[in-house]
Amino acid sequence: HSRLHFSFPSYLLLFSHLFVLLAIFFPPLLYVLLPLTLSWEEISVMDERNTPMRTYQVCNVMEANQNNWLRTRHISREGAQRVYIEIKFTLRDCNSLPGVPGTCKETFNMYYYESNNANLWFIKESQYVKIDTIAADESFTQVDVGDRVMKLNTEVRDISNLSKKGFYLAFQDLGACIALVSVRVFYKKCPLTVLNLAQFPDTITGGDTALVEVHGVCVNASEEFEAPKMYCSADGGWLVPIGRCVCKPGFEENKDVCQPCRPGTYKASATDAYCTKCPPHSSSPQEQAVECICEKGFHRAESDPRSMACTRPPSAPENPISTVNETCVTLEWSPPRDTGGRGDITYSLHCRKCSGDGKKCTPCGSSVHFVPRQIGLSSATVLVTDLQPDSNYSFTIESQNGVSDLSPTPRGTVVINVTTSQTVSVVLKERRSKDSVTLAWQGPERPNGAIVEYEVIYYEKNQREQNYTVLKTRSNMMTVDGLKPGTTYVFRVRARTDGGYGSYGGEIELETNVLAIGDPNQSTILAVSIAGGIVLLIFLSSCQDSSRTYIHPHTYEDPNQAIRDFAKEIDASNIRIERVIGAGEFGEVCSGRLRVQGKREIYVAIKSLKAGYSDKQRRDFLSEASIMGQFDHPNIIRLEGVVTRCKPVMIITEFMENGSLDTFLKKHDGQFTVIQLVGMLRGIASGMKYLSDMSYIHRDLAARNILVNSNLVCKVSDFGLSRVLEDDPEAAYTTRGGKIPIRWTAPEAIAYRKFTSASDVWSYGIVMWEVISYGERPYWEMSNQDVIKAIDEGYRLPAPMDCPVVLHQLMLDCWEKGRSDRPKFGQIVTILDKLIRNPASLRELANSSGWSVGGSYKLEL
Repeated sequence: HSRLHFSFPSYLLLFSHLFVLLAIFFPPLLYVLLPLTLSWEEISVMDERNTPMRTYQVCNVMEANQNNWLRTRHISREGAQRVYIEIKFTLRDCNSLPGVPGTCKETFNMYYYESNNANLWFIKESQYVKIDTIAADESFTQVDVGDRVMKLNTEVRDISNLSKKGFYLAFQDLGACIALVSVRVFYKKCPLTVLNLAQFPDTITGGDTALVEVHGVCVNASEEFEAPKMYCSADGGWLVPIGRCVCKPGFEENKDVCQPCRPGTYKASATDAYCTKCPPHSSSPQEQAVECICEKGFHRAESDPRSMACTRPPSAPENPISTVNETCVTLEWSPPRDTGGRGDITYSLHCRKCSGDGKKCTPCGSSVHFVPRQIGLSSATVLVTDLQPDSNYSFTIESQNGVSDLSPTPRGTVVINVTTSQTVSVVLKERRSKDSVTLAWQGPERPNGAIVEYEVIYYEKNQREQNYTVLKTRSNMMTVDGLKPGTTYVFRVRARTDGGYGSYGGEIELETNVLAIGDPNQSTILAVSIAGGIVLLIFLSSCQDSSRTYIHPHTYEDPNQAIRDFAKEIDASNIRIERVIGAGEFGEVCSGRLRVQGKREIYVAIKSLKAGYSDKQRRDFLSEASIMGQFDHPNIIRLEGVVTRCKPVMIITEFMENGSLDTFLKKHDGQFTVIQLVGMLRGIASGMKYLSDMSYIHRDLAARNILVNSNLVCKVSDFGLSRVLEDDPEAAYTTRGGKIPIRWTAPEAIAYRKFTSASDVWSYGIVMWEVISYGERPYWEMSNQDVIKAIDEGYRLPAPMDCPVVLHQLMLDCWEKGRSDRPKFGQIVTILDKLIRNPASLRELANSSGWSVGGSYKLEL
């Protein structure tokens, strides 16, 4: 420190000492104190360790009107907006000085002045900004030369929002006895640090309490994942880390640095945390690998993730089989034994037509068609059509996967040779009775090989052709039994040789004899034509035998025994899934085909049990099949069988082309006549009568649980025992036993869970209202609580638009409060039969305005 000079004579100085300590925080703020009057005096003293110290003192307490100033040189701000001043001083108690006037002070003032000029020697007193008045926490009363313990006072003040290059500090004495020992000027900063692989530099804190936003820089081999930043607080601490850097591909993090991946490991993406071991059939001989190189003969497709093992092309398909059907051939094969380690196996076929001796073959050309396609098949089967009869073909089946194009080796192929068959079979003669027909025929003149068997198909003339039955025989004659009396059937015959099936001979129509009058098994069929070529078949039976009783599957100690008793096990290889048509409670619902021995493939619906099921879920899933398998009625959905011996577990039912009744009606709003709608209702009632006679209670009869086939036959479905309606969007009202579909449920079932055939009748009345209104929502947008209250007060749904009065009255009868007052399903079927036979009874329409209350008029049975 430089020695300061005074411009005026000094006064008496009290013993003390002062050490001017320059700023010691990084970087230091250097300055020298300059006395502006001779009242402040620079004194050298010894501290308790006999080390020289420099102090500034003033003690002009005997004179009034003191104004003594001590000022520093220019102190550079060095970017700091807030600076701290720590002063250490001693101050003598005025009372300890005898004869001191009342003007003696025990405080002094501290000021600062901002300036860009570093060479100011004179600053007006009025230009200074006061920092504070400084008082001593401890003062001394006398000087004890032998006492080395100094009563030092330490005070810290700060200056905020500095903006100029630097500032001057000044100390004003107004008549105190002071010794200024040290002055330390410093600022605070947040120190250099590395966090989340980002380096943040030394950062000077902001003014006041403001946070300073600092952006980090990614260290060595790292890159930004999210822009790294932190905030430097006013007290020099880092706060609120945001974002981070990640090590580049080929590097991994280790103690805030990125180091290269070791040989044998790799890192493909910056977002991966660590280097990982090379996947199978690959290696990385050098450091810093971003992927592993495939071994010879193995490859990785461009779309494969770098973590995937290197793979190779598949071997050839195995076990090719051909089934010839006239000029069509079905080719099937087994997947390759070696898939190359991949799951994206596809197949392509190449067709060549060959001469009789097989020596000369040419490409088939575009006249031959492949179903579903020729290239890129995902399934191991294909149908080839439009072949020429009595011709030889060679098919090459090629297996490939995602790396086949990368391999120089030949692809795996298998060749299968096929010969198409001749046209054969002509029906010659027949004999018939009331329930059977006997056919005889001659074989083809020039069969393509030895005849193995004949195939006879037949179907009712007024039914669609796909609903046919297939029979097979080795003889040239067959008697077909179990036919309906007075019904016309269409018959066709073809032969199968070693080379495959021939074509069908000309079809013949035969009508069975008519039953005698009074036959107790007699039934009539009413055919109703519908726009678009659809025919609705309504079966009006005079009697129906339903002596069987429903057996609850839960009465079985072993649930699997119930499945064995009531459901047929189907080989999964006979099922071909074609597309997903919906989702059920337990898994997907698909449509597909079922190959039945002795018959053509039939369309079916396939419910599958999703993976990861529990034993209870499997039992609940199959319970529906145990129930459905006990029913045999044209208006109950038919169970074809189940698949339980392999995964996935499946339930196979007949396929209903038109889906659920509510959706079907909404789609065809206003397109049916009243008699057609009554025919649908009659089918539902007939199915429910069958269930009621077997003592089965449905509990959830609604249009959404009725399925419709291509002939508009309605069939009751949804027999899941596990159904407590947890997933039903209509089941919004919870009781102690589970959720209930309020809008379809009888009052006693809601209040007391009393489910009976009578409660099913109530639900049937709601279904009637849904059908006549073309799928409108019962009770519209009323809440469930409002529906319960309205029903309890006696209100009932009004007649839908254009609803015959007799149908609305039947609805009201179904909605009688007393269970015993509601009609039975057998009575409902009889009423609807009468309406169908007498359409004129449907002409009078009900008044559709307002609410209706159950009336006293009853339909006569």
